[in-house]
Amino acid sequence: MELKSNHSVPVLTDPVPINNSRLGIPSNLLPHLPPAAAFSSGLYLTIPRKKPIPGKLDDVRASGYLDAMKSSSPPRNKLIKDFSNEVASSENDAAYNSWLMKYPSALTAFEKITNYAKGKQIALFLDYDGTLTPIVDDPDCAFISLSMRATVRSVAKYFPTAVISGRSRNKVYELVGVPELYYAGSHGMDIMVPVKHYMSVDGNTSYVRSTDQWDKEVNLFQPASEFLSMIDEVFRTLVEMTKEIKGAKVENHKFCASVHYRLVDEKDWTMVAQCVHDVLKNYPRLRLKHGRKVLDIRPVIDWDKGKAVEFLLESLGFSNCNGVLPIFIGDDTTDEDAFKVLREGNRGCGILVSSIPKESNALYSLRDPSEVMGFLNSLVRWKKSLAV
Repeated sequence: MELKSNHSVPVLTDPVPINNSRLGIPSNLLPHLPPAAAFSSGLYLTIPRKKPIPGKLDDVRASGYLDAMKSSSPPRNKLIKDFSNEVASSENDAAYNSWLMKYPSALTAFEKITNYAKGKQIALFLDYDGTLTPIVDDPDCAFISLSMRATVRSVAKYFPTAVISGRSRNKVYELVGVPELYYAGSHGMDIMVPVKHYMSVDGNTSYVRSTDQWDKEVNLFQPASEFLSMIDEVFRTLVEMTKEIKGAKVENHKFCASVHYRLVDEKDWTMVAQCVHDVLKNYPRLRLKHGRKVLDIRPVIDWDKGKAVEFLLESLGFSNCNGVLPIFIGDDTTDEDAFKVLREGNRGCGILVSSIPKESNALYSLRDPSEVMGFLNSLVRWKKSLAV
């Protein structure tokens, strides 16, 4: 409603309350004053302003988005002086060495691991980003080195080996480039194994026949196939919503979508979180999972990397078998589901790849991909020594 005074005062369209204590009017009477009285008594300034969007910042704060983004993406230390760097380095080393007491290096504990593996078949499960390759700013540039590819190809000759990644299965298959492996993309929601392996879930055959990049027949298991169009719709929406946020990158991994904010200024993380929040509230069948400077959007189904490990073990004939030692090597929060599955009942062991101390369901640790390669090469040498 528009109000006009008899004086030359601008039209009041969006009144702004001011402090009225000096006017001598009790605050409990203010809500009951008629608009004209309020205006004439000077209770409002005639300064038009744009109304705020209610609850926008509170949405992502109340939902815990920002806190989770910060906790899963610890900031780098910004130290200038060399002396400060040396002190920080010493403190970090001391903290890491203390952490190693709880999560021993898999290289140091190699003999213990292989002693436990005697008489058993080792089955290897590997994450890709941060495990087979270092984490890089642009996920499109996370290329596996020639030496790491040769190592992975070598271990696959001696042990059943699978790569389970958050990336699309086709993409990680293309990046690794080793046909002898088993591949699972979208955090295990898209699994490929050779046709010779029978795949079932709860006694029901649940796979589709396809061909790989080398035209070999394979079986595909895709428990979230009904979400394909939904994920694609969310992906396109997020691309449009985040296009003005510098550094933001959205990826379609077929059965899940990822929003990367590694290159986004931290002051703009709120905008990234708000975009994801606004999209997800319209899709109750999708959920959010936090990773290392990435927001993963995936279907609400009882499936994760842990389930994928169990499925692959079953498809390889190792279900409920005491003669196998599954080893999962990964670096991210999404790998914790696999670590937990292997830890329960001492079924196998998880190895966390991390250069900083953090809590995990893993039993052992490795500092970085170079140590992963060293561990894998040690496994090959150990296996060869048994044949001598």
